[in-house]
Amino acid sequence: MRLWLERFAFGRDSTLGALHLAKDGEQPTRLCFTVEDERRVVKKPGETCVPVGVYAIEYRTEGGLHAKYARRFGAMHKGMLWLQNVPGFEWVMMHCGNTDDDTEGCPLLVTTPIATPDGEFVGGSSVDAYRKVYQLVSAALNTGEDVVLSITEREAA
Repeated sequence: MRLWLERFAFGRDSTLGALHLAKDGEQPTRLCFTVEDERRVVKKPGETCVPVGVYAIEYRTEGGLHAKYARRFGAMHKGMLWLQNVPGFEWVMMHCGNTDDDTEGCPLLVTTPIATPDGEFVGGSSVDAYRKVYQLVSAALNTGEDVVLSITEREAA
């Protein structure tokens, strides 16, 4: 399975993107939007989005976030959706949240993107977006299919 996160709007403290399912020979299908920390040339811990690149996704079945999501989502939850081998980062996972304050570099999955008056980006209905993406990715991982996320950026016009 191939996922594609295209970042397209950039605030001082936040980044907005769209997460797509990319199938060979077909137009990508948008699954949801993403809210992330801002772009930086030099990483600042807890305040920088994941670098552009291609990352395998696997389950992470330990740690506090995994335990929290196991309680929150019950039988649906098999492990956190963990991005592998992100340069300069550890424990990057796609998860719920609505503002850049809800993340320390991880992509937050949201249904509704919102531009704030100060030029930042937040999202709504994060749990709905998370459930949708999680069920799709989990179905692939559970059958042994490789899941890969490509992150790109579209420059602002």
